[in-house]
Amino acid sequence: MNQNPEKVEAEAAKRAPGHGATEVLHQRKSLPYNLSTMTLAGLAITAAVGYFVLYVKKKPEASAKDVAKVSVGVANPQDTHPNK
Repeated sequence: MNQNPEKVEAEAAKRAPGHGATEVLHQRKSLPYNLSTMTLAGLAITAAVGYFVLYVKKKPEASAKDVAKVSVGVANPQDTHPNK
């Protein structure tokens, strides 16, 4: 089974471009960014979308500060009910 390196090279030359015997086609061996960086970015994007959804659905008398309190989970009933 041991082939001459010249024969192996000749066989590789007969293949179509991009079909090398040792190539990994369109695959990366590592992620483009650090896992913790991608996790933090994903959490930030999720929080921003969540805040935006709450802000769009808020009642007209609620302020942006009230929406932030609700999204974080520290709102009191006085913050969620309109003033009479």
